[in-house]
Amino acid sequence: MRIGVVAPARPVSREGSLRMAAFMALTYPGHEIVFHPQCYLQAGHFAGTDAERAAAFLEFANDPAFDAIWFARGGYGSNRILEAVMPKLGPAANHKTYVGFSDMGFLLGALYARRIGRVAHGAMASSLGMNDTGEGAGWVLGWLIDGDRRGFEPGLADGRPAAAFNLAILAALIGTKYLPDLTDHVLYIEEVDEPLYRIDRMLFQMAHATQLKGIAGVRLGAVTAVKDNGETDGNYSFGETIDQMIVRWCGEMGVPYLGRAEIGHVELNRVVPFGLV
Repeated sequence: MRIGVVAPARPVSREGSLRMAAFMALTYPGHEIVFHPQCYLQAGHFAGTDAERAAAFLEFANDPAFDAIWFARGGYGSNRILEAVMPKLGPAANHKTYVGFSDMGFLLGALYARRIGRVAHGAMASSLGMNDTGEGAGWVLGWLIDGDRRGFEPGLADGRPAAAFNLAILAALIGTKYLPDLTDHVLYIEEVDEPLYRIDRMLFQMAHATQLKGIAGVRLGAVTAVKDNGETDGNYSFGETIDQMIVRWCGEMGVPYLGRAEIGHVELNRVVPFGLV
C-alpha cells in the first residue's frame, strides 16, 4: 500500500514526519508513506496558501499510485479549499480511503456527501509522539493495510451506519451543501478547547438542525481541555456537566443518547469509518 499525506490546514514538522515514516517502516515494512512537501510550508496559520494546499490535495487524491490519503494534522483551514478541490476530483479519487479528524471533518464530510472514496475518522499522520504513543496510528494503519478492525470504536458493533465529527466542525457544516445525509446514522461527536457554554450552544444547533432529522442516535466522545466560561465574578461553574447536556439535547432532538465513545483529541482515538462497515 502507498499512503499519501497532505496538510489541508496547519503544517507539520519534518521531525514528526520522519517519526511516522520510521514507525511505519518498523510495523509495516514493504508499504510506503509519502509526505507531500506542502506539509512543511508556512503561510501564517496555514501549511501554505489556500491554492498551495488545494493543489497538494488534488495532486495526491487524483494520483492512482496512492491507495489512501492520510491527513497530516488538524487546526483550521480545510474548509477554505473545499470549493477549489471538490469539483476537480477525478476517477482515481474514488478509489482511495481518506482518514483524519478534527478540522479534517470538513473534507471527510464533503467527500462522504458525494460518496467519493471511503472515509473514516481516525488518528492523523502527525499524531505520533504528540497525543499518540503509536496505538491510534497503529489502528489506522492496521485497518488501511490489513483490514484489521481491532481499532474500531466498540459502538460500531451495533451494525448501524455511522459518522464522526468534531462538534465545532459539525456545527459549521450545518446549513451547507457539504454536510452529508446522515439519515439512519449514529452520529459520533467530540470536542476540544471550548468552554461549556459554547459546547451547549453547538449542541442546541445540532439538536435543531433540519439536516440532521432522521439520525439514529448520538454517541459522545472525549470532551477535553474545556475552558472556563469567562465570568468576571470568579464563578466558573456552568451548572451542568457535559453528560447532562448531551442527555438533555438528545431528548430535545428526539433521538436516543447511546453513551460515550472512544474518540477525540486523546490517545484513545479509535477508528470510525463513515457508513456501514
